[in-house]
Amino acid sequence: MRSFAGAVEPSPAELRGAPIHWPRPSVLAVSVQALEGVGPKLAEAAAEAGIGTVGDVLRRFPHSHRDRTVRELAEVGEGETATVRVEVQGPQPRPFRRGKLSMTSVKVGDESDSLRATWFNQPWVASKLEPGARLLLTGKRSSKGFAVSEWEPISEQDPPPRQDPRAGAAFVPIHPATEDLKAQRIREWAEQACRWAGNAIEGLPAELRARRRLAGVGDAIRAAHFPDGPEQATEALDRIRFEELFLHQALLATRKRSHRTARPGPRFGPPAEPVASWVAALPFAPTGDQRQAFAEIDRDLEAGEPMARLLMGEVGSGKTVVAVYSMLRALESGHQAALMAPTEVLAEQHALTLGRLLAERATPFALLTGSTPARVRRRALNQLASGELGLVVGTHALIEPDVGFARLGLCVVDEQHRFGVEQRRALDGKGVEGMAPHVLHMTATPIPRTLSLTAYGDLDTTTLRELPAGRQPVETWLVDEDERPGAYEFVRERLREGRQAYVVCPLVAESEKVRGRAAEAEAERLRGGELGEFAVGVLHGQMPAAAKAEAMRAFAAGETEVLVATTVIEVGIDVANATVMVIEGAERFGVSQLHQLRGRVGRGEHPSQCLLFAEDAGALARRRLRAVAKERDGFALAEVDLSLRGEGEILGTRQHGLPRFAVAELPEDGQLLLEARDEVLALLRRHGSLADPALGPLLDAARERFGAGAADPIPL
Repeated sequence: MRSFAGAVEPSPAELRGAPIHWPRPSVLAVSVQALEGVGPKLAEAAAEAGIGTVGDVLRRFPHSHRDRTVRELAEVGEGETATVRVEVQGPQPRPFRRGKLSMTSVKVGDESDSLRATWFNQPWVASKLEPGARLLLTGKRSSKGFAVSEWEPISEQDPPPRQDPRAGAAFVPIHPATEDLKAQRIREWAEQACRWAGNAIEGLPAELRARRRLAGVGDAIRAAHFPDGPEQATEALDRIRFEELFLHQALLATRKRSHRTARPGPRFGPPAEPVASWVAALPFAPTGDQRQAFAEIDRDLEAGEPMARLLMGEVGSGKTVVAVYSMLRALESGHQAALMAPTEVLAEQHALTLGRLLAERATPFALLTGSTPARVRRRALNQLASGELGLVVGTHALIEPDVGFARLGLCVVDEQHRFGVEQRRALDGKGVEGMAPHVLHMTATPIPRTLSLTAYGDLDTTTLRELPAGRQPVETWLVDEDERPGAYEFVRERLREGRQAYVVCPLVAESEKVRGRAAEAEAERLRGGELGEFAVGVLHGQMPAAAKAEAMRAFAAGETEVLVATTVIEVGIDVANATVMVIEGAERFGVSQLHQLRGRVGRGEHPSQCLLFAEDAGALARRRLRAVAKERDGFALAEVDLSLRGEGEILGTRQHGLPRFAVAELPEDGQLLLEARDEVLALLRRHGSLADPALGPLLDAARERFGAGAADPIPL
């Protein structure tokens, strides 16, 4: 393809003489059964592999290409790997076994030589090896014959493999396959589908393509599947990789803009004296990061557009103080504020924290959860509806239909990834008629920048990295099972000094189906074993609300010295005297989750420790656990987690709507992602909107690639 991403600008005469092609994107939306040889059964196997249309075939790019230059048998020396074109010369073989190995062997040859070709663990191949059958084999020659690694039948009508006239190489794509859909079949489909590649929507504006010397989308798709050589394959896939990141960033930018312009946000004006007095009266000096967060939120609240900001913070970095600041800003402007948490435990902890932070101001607020008594609930609902009550903390109970607000101006959504889209949208709908409430999302999970730009690229981001004065670093140790007695002796020593400890278990109750320590059983075991001389409490999410509240109260008051719990404690629990955490089955938890859990200790003046026990950790799990033990910075750990597990596993692809890129990969393509984002922002500054006709069908391509709903106004 001599014109592929050419660097030479065509002359006016060449442009006038070029054929005109009007793409028809609907052609790529037809069923894969439009391809020759695809019937209902194959279409079903294709659907299970994520291939439903001709366009899906084109977007299933090969993961590699192989040099399959056809050589004569006589040219191939022992130990060499090569591709040969041969004919079956011996009788149809029968598979035989040698130990656990199944082998199928037959004599094959070409005009230069003959030998025995052998297939390993593919007994079904025998039925295809009739005398006279012509085959294209790839494998390694040895003194015993030819060990086949790849093969396919060919007929007299088959043309020879594609040749690169510059290098004499046959460059064959290897497509991602499944058990029911072999790479060879997908390659055959791709050869057919590439005839229609010119109907793909061109998402990259012409100026951008010319400046970055990028091929047109149709040429890039064809070259990605069937390039003339390795350089062209790399060039084509790089173009497609950039396009994916660019189009997704374009959708996120459009979604952010849609949200901000769909409905105005209430203007709160500059901070007034009451909020300034509250900040001055805090028992600690806000960190520089917290003051920067105050300033960014102030700008959002005065802009006249609804705030949509993500507040990320290290464990213990003071996110709640920033949340209270934003809610007080709403109250002083005459609006109401709501803080929604995913669990009753976290909502109750927020209520306790608000009680402490607002004690001097005596600011009234209500707590609404599923366990709130009916009488208390009715009173709170009446006060919210009348405007008498300005502040409320709660769980999903806040979004029930009978909860109404007089002037809801700001919402804080904690651990927002635990809420569904409709739940967050329901809270957004309770704002003032015709206006959208400001929204501050909070997460205690440090998110790498590359991931935040894909998962949360439609939100402005504020990061808290500084820890308040007095926070103690937490020493973390990975403890082998044979070291358990010594580890529990260490725990007992800390308890005898007057400190307290957490023991975190992966399960609530014992199960025959799932191995692992369970909180209830472990609490009983510890009471009769290693920690028998101490008061041991238990806490998990399946306990009644009153029992959970009592367990937390007793631990906070020091009446119980050890709290055996599930991950219900990973956010919100704040007991300064707790200095030791034991985590059982640590390999079952994510890196960021372990970092959050250990953040429950080290909150007072005493040195703190976290002990990680792994029940059945493989090599990858041990790498993750060693990273937790070595690294105390949550953001650095998040980068480690991203490199080890990938973005989908960290946040959950379905839950977060993370894009499913066909070629791009994070964090490997992080720099390209930043370049794509910069290009999108530059286009917005220059054109005002990505829907500008001068940019061509950019948004059409983005919606076609990532789904029409991806550009809808963002919910909370």
